[in-house]
Amino acid sequence: MSKITLKQAAAWCGGFVEEKYENVEFLGASNDTRLLQKGQLFVALQGARDGNEFIPTAMEKGAAAVLCSRVMGDYPAILVEDTRIALGKIAAGERQRLPMKVVGITGSVGKSTTKEMVAAVLESTFRTAKTPVNHNNDIGMPMAILAMPEDTQVAVLEMGMNHFREMAYLSQIGKPDVAVIVNIGTAHIEFLGTVSGILKAKMEIAEGMAPDGLLLLNGDDVMLRNLDEVLPQTVRYFGSDEGCACRCSDIRSEDGLLRFRVDQGERSFPVEMHLEGRHFVSDAMAAIAVGLELGVPPEKIQASLLNFKNLAGRQETFCRFGFTFIKDCYNAGPESMEASLHVLGDKKGRKIAVLGDMLELGDRASAEHYRVGRIAAERVDWVLACGPNAQRVVSGCLTGGMPDSRALAFSDQGALLCELQRIAKPGDVLLFKGSRGMHMENILDQFLNYQKDLNGGNPQ
Repeated sequence: MSKITLKQAAAWCGGFVEEKYENVEFLGASNDTRLLQKGQLFVALQGARDGNEFIPTAMEKGAAAVLCSRVMGDYPAILVEDTRIALGKIAAGERQRLPMKVVGITGSVGKSTTKEMVAAVLESTFRTAKTPVNHNNDIGMPMAILAMPEDTQVAVLEMGMNHFREMAYLSQIGKPDVAVIVNIGTAHIEFLGTVSGILKAKMEIAEGMAPDGLLLLNGDDVMLRNLDEVLPQTVRYFGSDEGCACRCSDIRSEDGLLRFRVDQGERSFPVEMHLEGRHFVSDAMAAIAVGLELGVPPEKIQASLLNFKNLAGRQETFCRFGFTFIKDCYNAGPESMEASLHVLGDKKGRKIAVLGDMLELGDRASAEHYRVGRIAAERVDWVLACGPNAQRVVSGCLTGGMPDSRALAFSDQGALLCELQRIAKPGDVLLFKGSRGMHMENILDQFLNYQKDLNGGNPQ
């Protein structure tokens, strides 16, 4: 990361800094005094608590300066009306100053995995920086930009949103040279109304791009087709469809490996990854398309994806106490829930799906949870569902032919855990999945502790 003076930052965001503090420098930014590092800019955000109240603590912990809306003493500070907006403007200024290319990643499902794959591919050839986990919003992404090394050649920014104009705001800050849209699904439909509304919100990513920018879109997603006719930027498609410039074929998922072939122009090469499930192909194809467009040799792309390991908590598979666990607790929507159930269904052994609610579905919640139950009935042996929509999942299971003794709804995690402890046996495969707010990892952790006590701490 590079040092920024308060004078420069104030010029970018239109803030006021006392002349005696103009040459004070900071490295990076933080809005949390618990995570604040010495020399950073403390951003006093207005939320449930007034961030200005934490300024004394921030200074005691070694903050170089503060970005605030209210001066509370004599210390290096940039005074602004809105610290959130000012943070974005400072990050936008730094992004423009650094001579790096920016790849923006968005989509309804899988954007974090895609971001990680894109970064893995680019790291083989360029000095690459990326947004950390949970830094894809209007606070996290600007702070990630301010933390990037000055010699960064390519920055990979995950860009999330759940309301209109949020993506446009992020795009104006990050100004992607290349933008990737992985898919258009039903995540956040509660706030965006329809799938068409979600498409419109995602397409705001183009607003911060130059006319000579490049959009890489999933050609297998019907919502993303024919957009090359309405966008000023160059549009190229990746996927399995014949019209895709970067095309995959011969897809196979077996024995813990995902294999497929890639064709782009005269180039053709196989790809192998240690991942389960065909749904990862679109994420990998996005990374391949970005890599090829930026000049990464195919052999480096192959090596990067072969060695790729997904983020913890995202379809993380491991074995303990005689059980196989699939931990997919980071988030959930109808599309990702279906994909995880298919992965579980392909496993050998008795299959138990421990499912939490999918949030932010609005009017679609009842129907989508019922549909998940129908899918589960075809793929698994037991379903233990928890949350306000758990009974809808069970109804779908019963309609799909699952015995009522094997499809159970629970109002609290404790009751679900007791039932899971009763029915689960070594040799079973257990999937834990739900939206982030359902905290399904808590059930998994408690089940593991229960098994640890039963087995005297021996995980074998």
